[in-house]
Amino acid sequence: MSHTTLRRVLPGFAVSSVGDGMAVVAVSWLAIELAPAADRGIWVALAAAAYTLSGAAGALLLGRFLRHRRPAQLAGWDAALRAGALGAIPVLHAAGVLGIQGYVALLALSSVLHSWGQAGIYTLIARLLPERDHLAGNAVLSGIGSIATVVGPPLATLLIVFGGPATVLAVDATTFLVLALTFLWGVPKDGVPEPDQDQASRTAGFAVIRRIPALSGLLALSFVFFFLFGPVYVALPLHVSDDLGASAGVLAAFYTAFGIGAVLGSVLTGFLSTWRLWPTTVGIVIGFGSLMLPMGLGAPTAVSVVCFGLAGLLWPPYSSLSTTLFQRSAPSAVLPQALAASSAVRVLSVPLGTALAGPLVATLGPVGTLRLSGAAIAVLGLTAAAALALRTPEQRRRPSRETTGEAPRGTAAMDDEDARPHP
Repeated sequence: MSHTTLRRVLPGFAVSSVGDGMAVVAVSWLAIELAPAADRGIWVALAAAAYTLSGAAGALLLGRFLRHRRPAQLAGWDAALRAGALGAIPVLHAAGVLGIQGYVALLALSSVLHSWGQAGIYTLIARLLPERDHLAGNAVLSGIGSIATVVGPPLATLLIVFGGPATVLAVDATTFLVLALTFLWGVPKDGVPEPDQDQASRTAGFAVIRRIPALSGLLALSFVFFFLFGPVYVALPLHVSDDLGASAGVLAAFYTAFGIGAVLGSVLTGFLSTWRLWPTTVGIVIGFGSLMLPMGLGAPTAVSVVCFGLAGLLWPPYSSLSTTLFQRSAPSAVLPQALAASSAVRVLSVPLGTALAGPLVATLGPVGTLRLSGAAIAVLGLTAAAALALRTPEQRRRPSRETTGEAPRGTAAMDDEDARPHP
């Protein structure tokens, strides 16, 4: 809050985060309304996947055009595209010409620049704040997003009742317009330090990750984790609407509970620098999967909501700690590329899992899909824990910085952290 440039950015970021918190409910609910009844599972999966999947493609294909752009430009262009594409949805819906195919296409278009937009935001944090404050800065952004997840779903429910899910997306588009104006006009061109030289190729980000075994291994763990979580974005709305016969308010209760847990998790993230980060990360995966199981085992709705909220408590450390590792490890000249590459890989995992949910729900039903997702995540964590336990004594001694969470400049702490994108 004491930094002049970041103080101007945070209000716009907070407003757009609330809009995204509302969209979590509206995207799937509008897909349920537009899709033919016989194929709703498939189309809800495609809608949820389209909202994020194209961001991974944009990270891979647009590096030649975007890698030399200022961080504020990247974030501003992403917000402007999302505002335009999402804003077209309620307009076409009001005109009565919005079909499910067009809806999915607009969701995909809105996210083409999202990996670069996220890279721009976190590059600003890295370049404007001293290294010791990177974790704190990342936790603030994660905390704002988590608070928005608490506030957004109830607001979305009210708007759905009175105006329908398309109205929610109209509000979401407006919030992104605010964010675009914030970055494109609120951040002075000379207000962000630039690296002395920027001659990195468009594959430099992947090269950085590939050179550091801890980063590549952690990214692989995170990819599988989020891939296995992806089906929840389809199975949970269908479980609420079909199995429970409930309204969007119950779905909002699940997401709000998750958001409340995430707010608390964001606050606790700052204290994790004294923990052994690899065991903590693996423990998070095991705990998260275990807390998902009640939804798939027929627990009462209230119990499932509480467990989903506790799972939310474990989510924020992934984002803040892994982003801090990238900020400290990657050279400044290739930091946007490294962050975009990481975001592309991680963002790709959730939509792929979401797309898989269509046939899973058709075969196992929503409850069976939720049960499989939770159990598979827990097994993944147990497998990673076994791999940690089987390390040689030399490998166990290597991460001398693990208890402090510090990494030498230009390298990675060999046993440090993790990764995650806010879906």
